[in-house]
Amino acid sequence: EPYRRQRQMCIRDRRDIKRRKSSISSTQQITKAMKLVSTVKLQKAKGHAEQANPYFNYMYQTVTSMLAKSGSINHPYLTGKDSGQKAVIVITSNRGLAGGYNANVVKLITESDLPKDRLSIYAVGNKGRESLEHKGYSIVKELPELIETPAYDEASALAREVLAAYEKGEVGEIYLAYTHFKNTVVHEPKLIKLLPVDIEDMPKQEEDNVLMNYEPNQEEALNLIIPKYVTSLLYGALVEAVASENGARMQAMDSATSNAEDMISDLSLKYNRARQGSITQELTCLLYTSPSPRDCS
Repeated sequence: EPYRRQRQMCIRDRRDIKRRKSSISSTQQITKAMKLVSTVKLQKAKGHAEQANPYFNYMYQTVTSMLAKSGSINHPYLTGKDSGQKAVIVITSNRGLAGGYNANVVKLITESDLPKDRLSIYAVGNKGRESLEHKGYSIVKELPELIETPAYDEASALAREVLAAYEKGEVGEIYLAYTHFKNTVVHEPKLIKLLPVDIEDMPKQEEDNVLMNYEPNQEEALNLIIPKYVTSLLYGALVEAVASENGARMQAMDSATSNAEDMISDLSLKYNRARQGSITQELTCLLYTSPSPRDCS
């Protein structure tokens, strides 16, 4: 009887191990497929990011150099209004399974010096919105569709809406939180200040001593240039965020696939041990307890 019970336990263990191995194998197939999909999307998004980066970098350098040469200008885009409220455009993804991609962007807000009760969040992507809303932040705008297929016109519309709130004095500062795409494996979360422009923090050069002349006037020129500057930075951030999201998801799914392979190997070893134990118990029962094999079943 003891041998029979032990053999039945070995059979149950084998069934449990086989069931778990089958479940992990199914999960591995899903993670492998998601990795392939993310790899394809990454190649496309990476190309867009690499093509767009030079334009946005030169736009930033040109505008900052121009403002540094402008001297003391009394313009709302440069001085702002002390309303106390701050707008933050937060760019995350609509889907998870991307490692710490979304959590790292949320940490930029929660671990910053920006006061929670004075932040107006413009959430691009559901994951960031859900996390910040759960933590008690005020979500004034939800734009989950913007991160799916970033378009310059849609980025311009969002920039105009935030700038309108800035011009009305509803917010006194505008920030942008996103993930900078360096390469396939390196993605850097960034929190940058868009407005008001901090001229004092810009790098000074010798030619900056020569003041910039505006035609027809400073106010009209800045009213045209600064919105395009903000829109360009926002669209560039969207493009980089898409590439970073797919790169992070590809790495996460590759890691999950490798972990599943290790678990399957470990379970295969345990299954073979349980099978060997069952055979040993059956042989022991046959040899020492009964002349009939039916008594050991």
